[in-house]
Amino acid sequence: MTEPYTEGSIQFGLLLHNHQPVGNFPWVFQQVYEDSYLPLLEALERHPRIRVALHYTGSLLDWLEQAHPDFIQRVAHLVQRKQVEMVGGGYYEPILPSIPDDDKVIQIRRLSERLEKDFGSRPSGMWIAERVWEPGLPGPIVDANIQWTILDDIHFKNVGMEDKDLSGYYATEDQGKIVKVYATSKDLRYTIPWRPVEETIALMRSLATPDGQRILVMGDDGEKFGSWPDTQTYCWGQDGHSGWVDQFFSALEDNSEWLHMTLLGDYASQHPALGRVYLPTSSYIEMTEWALPPQKAYLFGQQVHQLEHEKRENQLQFMRGGFWRNFLVRYPEINNQHKKMLRVHAYVHAQGATNEVGLTHLLKAQANDTYWHGLFGGIYMGHVRSAIYHHLIKAENAANRVQHGEGHWQQYELTDFDCDTQSELLIEGDQQNLYFMPRAGGTLFEWDLRRSAHNMLSVMTRQQESYHQTLREHEVQRRHRANNPSTGPQDSDEPANPHTTVRTKEPDLDRHLVIDSYRRSSLVDHFLPPGLPLASYTDNRYNELGDFVNQPYESDVTQDDNGITITFSRAGKVKRAGALSLLPVHLTKTIFIPLGSEELIVRYQIENQGQSRLQTYFGSEWNMHMLGGGANPQAYFIPESIEHDALTRSHYLFDSTGETLNTQGLHLGNTWLEQNLDITLSQQATLWRYSIDTITGSEAGFERTHQGCSFTFLWSLVLGPQESWHGEIVLKGNPQASPEVLSTDDDQVRTIKDFGF
Repeated sequence: MTEPYTEGSIQFGLLLHNHQPVGNFPWVFQQVYEDSYLPLLEALERHPRIRVALHYTGSLLDWLEQAHPDFIQRVAHLVQRKQVEMVGGGYYEPILPSIPDDDKVIQIRRLSERLEKDFGSRPSGMWIAERVWEPGLPGPIVDANIQWTILDDIHFKNVGMEDKDLSGYYATEDQGKIVKVYATSKDLRYTIPWRPVEETIALMRSLATPDGQRILVMGDDGEKFGSWPDTQTYCWGQDGHSGWVDQFFSALEDNSEWLHMTLLGDYASQHPALGRVYLPTSSYIEMTEWALPPQKAYLFGQQVHQLEHEKRENQLQFMRGGFWRNFLVRYPEINNQHKKMLRVHAYVHAQGATNEVGLTHLLKAQANDTYWHGLFGGIYMGHVRSAIYHHLIKAENAANRVQHGEGHWQQYELTDFDCDTQSELLIEGDQQNLYFMPRAGGTLFEWDLRRSAHNMLSVMTRQQESYHQTLREHEVQRRHRANNPSTGPQDSDEPANPHTTVRTKEPDLDRHLVIDSYRRSSLVDHFLPPGLPLASYTDNRYNELGDFVNQPYESDVTQDDNGITITFSRAGKVKRAGALSLLPVHLTKTIFIPLGSEELIVRYQIENQGQSRLQTYFGSEWNMHMLGGGANPQAYFIPESIEHDALTRSHYLFDSTGETLNTQGLHLGNTWLEQNLDITLSQQATLWRYSIDTITGSEAGFERTHQGCSFTFLWSLVLGPQESWHGEIVLKGNPQASPEVLSTDDDQVRTIKDFGF
């Protein structure tokens, strides 16, 4: 494998970034540890001449400290012998431009302090989460005592540079604060480890120079070496030390006469910048694709792949997709999470911003993983999304204790929470937060229960995604190959790059694609045609008879010693079943939130203001998130009906689908969360329920993913002219209720219970 030595040499800087999201399942941490983190450490111990920079985020270090403290000690030994350089960053891996400047500095300094404590060395460089760069970042980075960082080559190519210009680092600044910036090579990222070792060595050999001052840099995810699909045996071999990585390390050692591994911090301190550069707002090119609207993202991706296939680098370097912050536009749920974080930030800092006042919980809630969506799960990861809200509520609880003490309190505010110039109604108190949107049906879009620190409404809307078109095309081709076996693809010994490979976890997933026409909030008011099948409702294949969903409601708020009362009302129209005419209908929903109680009371009044009889079905829709995916035995609902009395009522898995007639109410909850909710109805109803499943993409393939469960109470209404209907729904937390877990399998319960909150 040794390359024949000729005149010239080159330096190589390798940085591996290792991260697990705040709130990810501990078994995922352990699996990636076994598949990737530990094998890499062992490989470095076998190859002491291989020098690398390693980045471990704070959430991963926290887990390693608890689960494998010896791992940290072994890495520290490599640092002491100058084989490894530790790299800093935001402690919980936030998207830096998305968080306030003072938190940027706190996040970076906190990880630097941790690295100094654990490894005896304070970092001079940092990893930028998802390489999301904005020109104002040098100030906070310098204020946090960081000197250098690494971005993608596309950042540099967007301003006209070429590969030949990227053999060192550049100086960039904002208001005179200078940061040294390396460019990671796309060529290396796409050959390591996806192509034979010889190709990577040959690429480096072709770039060697007589003075040997060039440095090639590759910074990428450490998880790609073993934990990405099909990479474990490929990277490490059947015996754990004969796979691609050891072959690569051996080749680097064999060619060390001209190929010198260099730590990026050393190079930055010993060499001047190649020049000055001002980089545009950007990220890696796939992220800019994902940030676009779905149709544009699909077209952008097709054009990029075409240019890559045709090797038209001159055109490719000017391809610029969307802006990372557009995720806050594409997904109301991301914007909701982000604006909640900003609100909690202001509150925690106003109360002193110490760990006792919620600072650590705030920093954890800034972890980037559910503030965007692309190949690796993002906002659709329900358990991680729930963990972010868990920490936001915990931070808020701590700040509340400073301001309000331990007594009962309640307040309301009309404010532009989501920053779109229109006001939302926020109710906050010692027991719960309830956020309403008057302009969109008087709906409830966030319900934080403080005792369990759980947002009951952290549900994702089923949206169109650019990769849905890719999935449709793949499934058409798969079905064609199934009918024509001779046209199947040829097998390859090399793992496929997940950025360019399509996998599915079950066949015919394209037939399960459903797109919602409104946000999955709660208190959604429906007027539905008689005889509508549940399947049509779940798949959004029906027409509303009324004009109430997503439409503006009038609102009024009053407060007294007993609690807060909200009145939402709308004068709308409802189509008569089987007729073309519309009847004027006035809907009023009065919501009472008692002081000092985990309770919500909703009273409906529907008045037929027309001159003809109104016959329709009225539905009140509630979308709940109780960590119920994958038939989680700890998440449940129990209907109350004439078929099920208190002694014989049946338990149902939370993510089940079905219909219950003559419902008097239901009980739902999660025994691990210790959050239970009793719902009672003043009039019996038909209950429709179904799991809200999205078709999402990840590095492991397309799959159905549970995002919450939809519960709709349906009443048959027959109202003569000027007649009214009244109904009441009472929702109350019940800390005493704790039904038995549906399954008592110890392994299953342990993996469900052991969340990383």
